[in-house]
Amino acid sequence: MREVGGTSNLGPVAPPATYLDRILAAHRAAAAEDGRAVDVLLEGAAAGPAVRGFAAALTAAAGGGEMAVIAEVKRHSPSLGDLDAALDPAALAAEYELGGAACLSVLTDAEFFKGSADDLRAARGASSLPVLRKDFTVSRQDVCDARLMGADAVLLIVAALSDTELAGLLGLSTSLGMDALVEVHDEAELDRALGAGAELVGVNQRDLVTFSVDTARAERVGAQIPAGVLAVAESGIDGPAAVARLAAAGYGAVLVGETLVRAHDRAAAVAALRTAGTDRPAARGAGLAPGVAAARP
Repeated sequence: MREVGGTSNLGPVAPPATYLDRILAAHRAAAAEDGRAVDVLLEGAAAGPAVRGFAAALTAAAGGGEMAVIAEVKRHSPSLGDLDAALDPAALAAEYELGGAACLSVLTDAEFFKGSADDLRAARGASSLPVLRKDFTVSRQDVCDARLMGADAVLLIVAALSDTELAGLLGLSTSLGMDALVEVHDEAELDRALGAGAELVGVNQRDLVTFSVDTARAERVGAQIPAGVLAVAESGIDGPAAVARLAAAGYGAVLVGETLVRAHDRAAAVAALRTAGTDRPAARGAGLAPGVAAARP
C-alpha cells in the first residue's frame, strides 16, 4: 500500500487511515470476535442450494463476443454517499437480468455500504444469475457465510490478505463449489494473485488511499494478465465508451455499480454496456481456462 506518512519535528508521523484501512480494521475486529466453529459452518454450507457457475457465466458471455457485465446491487458508497436509499434488490436484479447481465454482485457490508445478507438473498431469489458476495473477506467464517447466504462467488482482495490467507481462502471457496474473484490494484498484487492460483482476476481502477479512479490502471495491469485467466475490470466504468476501451485492452468482463444503480432505465444501461466493444480482440481467458470454462459440479 502507498506510503503516505512523513516526519515532523516530533518524529515520524503515522500515515492517515485510508478507507480500506478503516473498513478492514472493522472486519478484522469482527472476525477476531467470531467464535463460531468452522466445521459446523462448513456442514451447513455444503448442504445449501446448488451453486450457479459464476466464472462459467462470465466465460460464456465473453466467449460469445459480448462484454460480460457483472451488475452490482449497491445502496451506498463511503466516498459518494447514498446511491439509492430506497433500492429494492429483487427489482434491481430482475432489471439487470432483463438487460442481459451475466452475473450479479451484491454488497453485504452493513457499516460502510449499507448492504446485507438479505439483499443478496433477495437479488438471487429474483433472478437466475450467479451472484458474487461483494464484501471484505478476511476469515474462513466469511467464506462459509457467503455460501450460507446463497452466494456463488466471493471477493478476495489481495491488498487485504497475506499470501497464506489468500491461498487458504481461495482453496476453501473452491472446496465449497464457489468461484473467487481475486481483486488486484497493481502488478505486484497481480503476481501474488497468480501465485495463489487465481483464475478470475479483477483489476480495480480505484485508488486504495483516495478512492479516486485511475482509468489507466486497468490497461497497465491488464496487459500483464496471462492468457487463460479471465480479466474483470472494476470501478470507474461510466458508460459504453469506457467499456469499449477496456474491451480493446483485452478485458472480457466488467463489474459496474454506481452507473447502473443511477441509470433511469437500468435494463437498457446493462444492454448498452454488454454490446459496447463487441469489435474487439478475443478477451483474455474467454474459452481458454479449463478451470473456469464450465460450472463446477
